[in-house]
Amino acid sequence: MFESTLLLVFIPTFFLVSITPGMCMTLAMTLGMRVGVCRTLWMMLGELLGVTIVALAAVLGVASVMLNYPKVFAFFTWCGGAYLMYLGINLWRTKNQLSTNVSCKLDNRRRSLFFQGLVTAIANPKGWAFMVSLLPPFICVESDLAPQLVTLITVIMLSEFISMLVYASGGASLRVFLNQGNHIKYMNAISGSLMIGVGLWLVSAQL
Repeated sequence: MFESTLLLVFIPTFFLVSITPGMCMTLAMTLGMRVGVCRTLWMMLGELLGVTIVALAAVLGVASVMLNYPKVFAFFTWCGGAYLMYLGINLWRTKNQLSTNVSCKLDNRRRSLFFQGLVTAIANPKGWAFMVSLLPPFICVESDLAPQLVTLITVIMLSEFISMLVYASGGASLRVFLNQGNHIKYMNAISGSLMIGVGLWLVSAQL
């Protein structure tokens, strides 16, 4: 069983970590502005899966393997960052159109949104650092590991989901404002810039 005292400390601690602006939250806000909250849920699903994988890997020690093979991790991160920058450039090129570009339509498919969230979560060095440093202190070695992992991951997923929902809703509200009048080009520019920024963030973390 997970100790109630540890749980009461872990819940607010990780929620503060989740709600802090970062790659995943920026991506949630960008997509919320671009495709709306409902469609952004597919990205959130991918991000939650990615965060779960990172959390499990951190606790089970796979993170140490990643540290021993940094080139593999760096390659995956570069690919993820390049993909997000490609999406951002496509948004800049749409100018005064809203999702009328063929490539932009493909990028807004459920599978692509899911992949964006998954890649961003797994390739996020900050996420790995938080999981490696934050989770072990809350694990009680004298108790069964499985129920503790279930409890911790449940809290993590709820915190991440609520935080992304807040950011995506803010992006959706901004979208409504920018759609008033001929402001679509500004929305495309802001969305593209944020997407490129997330991609550069991923890549620069490996430099």
